[in-house]
Amino acid sequence: MSEPLVIVGNGMAAAKLVEHLSARALGRYAIAVIGEEPALAYNRVMLSSVLANEVAYSDIELKSRRWWRDRGVTVLYGHAATAADAMDAHALGWVHDDTTVTVAVGTSGILLVIEGSTLKTAFLPGQAYVFFAHVIKGQPFNMPMLQRMLDLGCTLIDYEKVTDEAGRRLIFFGWHAGVAGMLETLWALGQRLAWQGIANPFTALRRAYDYHDIAEAKAAVEQVGEAVRRNGLPAEIAPLTIGVAGYGNVARGVWEILDLLPVERVEAAELKGLDTLRTSANVIYATTFREEHTVAPLAAGAAFDLQHYYSTPQAYRSDFEQYLPYLSVLVNAIYWDPRYPRLVTKDYLRNAWQAGPPRLRVIGDISCDIDGAIECTVKATEPGDPNFVFNPLTGDVRDGVEGEGVVVMAVDILPSELPRDASEYFSHVLLPYVPALAAAGIPALRPGPNVHNGGLTR
Repeated sequence: MSEPLVIVGNGMAAAKLVEHLSARALGRYAIAVIGEEPALAYNRVMLSSVLANEVAYSDIELKSRRWWRDRGVTVLYGHAATAADAMDAHALGWVHDDTTVTVAVGTSGILLVIEGSTLKTAFLPGQAYVFFAHVIKGQPFNMPMLQRMLDLGCTLIDYEKVTDEAGRRLIFFGWHAGVAGMLETLWALGQRLAWQGIANPFTALRRAYDYHDIAEAKAAVEQVGEAVRRNGLPAEIAPLTIGVAGYGNVARGVWEILDLLPVERVEAAELKGLDTLRTSANVIYATTFREEHTVAPLAAGAAFDLQHYYSTPQAYRSDFEQYLPYLSVLVNAIYWDPRYPRLVTKDYLRNAWQAGPPRLRVIGDISCDIDGAIECTVKATEPGDPNFVFNPLTGDVRDGVEGEGVVVMAVDILPSELPRDASEYFSHVLLPYVPALAAAGIPALRPGPNVHNGGLTR
């Protein structure tokens, strides 16, 4: 009679174990494999190729269904083994007194993840994690996740807190977020104009994730740029003006795309005079907004001082709305937390729309702070449904690009829309830390942890 053997985990390790046992002792064990994913064990390394439609999912299966069946293995799909409970196991008939249970799931002193939100509540007690947590600003939507980790005694190292001695971040996706965000913003502009009955060259663009890589996306933008040079923009939107708030890594990604178009860079102060000048429909006018454009001192007659603004933001007020009547598109690429004034408020938008639809058609909120610098960013969106229309007069939100109001692009995981390029870059940046992390454990990335053994850290 075969000995009962339960293998917890339906991955590469389980497949290798069954292969080894069947080669050396076929028939000795009556094997059952329990796995959370509703599929056969597959080659995880090749998963990105499946997502890129380079290979079929069946091509990355480690073993066929017949292979498992021929070895008498029962595979239980879609069942997560979260705890070893002998009584429950007996009741379900999976485990008897003489059953051997083997755990073949991935275990690690520390788990490297990209976005913590993907884990939801699936945290293991005492486990250490490294991921983008989005909690350092006290973001309310991630506080339940943080509390869950505290309750379970977990350790969290936030990539955003991995810095050098000068406090500069060492691991980031900002440039890729800027590239994907600008692609999405241009796509949203094209779709919005088309809905308004305005034929325009931006409808030739696809979604960022629809391109094989950044190189293909850039080639498509260059073609749109050539169409603008050759045929010009429709009179209804000329002159087309784009403002980029910020000048860091995210903004550099934004300009990587914008500079592929026939862009004429202007100073922020020049925006107000464009309507009275002889502008060209064959050019897109774009500007960069720095801190001195966005805020002004509260004290009468005081001059703007950048370091004073950083240290004492409460001594400043928003001064950005003076530029909004002259923008067709606003791209937000700034760092923001509640200490700083907003760029765009709901009050401004309501007042602007009461006078009739203004020039502003699309806001590409790459920074995506909910109720933050762009107050009408009332929610984050997903790559599959990246835009919503905010109606300033009613406060209503409608997914897509149709309806009264301003279109907001608010995808908060933009680098995931460029998986090939972003993954290669992130792996290259993270790799130098991995050996030290494996050898030394948690101290290898200090001063990064936000949570250590269930307690908050500085």
